[in-house]
Amino acid sequence: MSETPPPLPPCPFQKVFPSQLLRDDAFYMWLAYNQAIDAWRQDEVPIGAVIELGGEVIAAAHNQRDNTHDPTAHAEILALTQAARAIGNWRLNEATLYVTKEPCPMCSGATLMARLKRVVFAVADPKMGCLGGATDLNLLPQVNHHLEIERGVLESECRDLLQAFFRLKRAEE
Repeated sequence: MSETPPPLPPCPFQKVFPSQLLRDDAFYMWLAYNQAIDAWRQDEVPIGAVIELGGEVIAAAHNQRDNTHDPTAHAEILALTQAARAIGNWRLNEATLYVTKEPCPMCSGATLMARLKRVVFAVADPKMGCLGGATDLNLLPQVNHHLEIERGVLESECRDLLQAFFRLKRAEE
């Protein structure tokens, strides 16, 4: 007989609904932040991603590794797949990825392979981040495409969300 897992503690963070009048980096990062809250509510690591093209959101996703049992179901990978389907092309040349934490090696490689124009992330990851944290795949001279990188947009808000999630997880152990 299997034990029923304890109920998920509610996410103490509220979604933010920014004004549609100013669609700047903070606007899109708030949308990624909201995706991260959705991840938390599904007991996933709260990382969210949004892809913007021409001022419109063409993809939005959050981590789904645990629920799908898929090690590649990171927010960035899921968003890249949605975006490519949305425009009917794997080349996302003019698109920007907004993500609440610096992409890992897999996701950093995927951003380069997708030919994104820009990647904007909130929280640097010195252990596994590969766009300036642990290493920087974007600086490899032999890579035929390079991204524009913006770091630190809504850093404290996204860091607070991640840290609170992991504090609760450690308390459950």
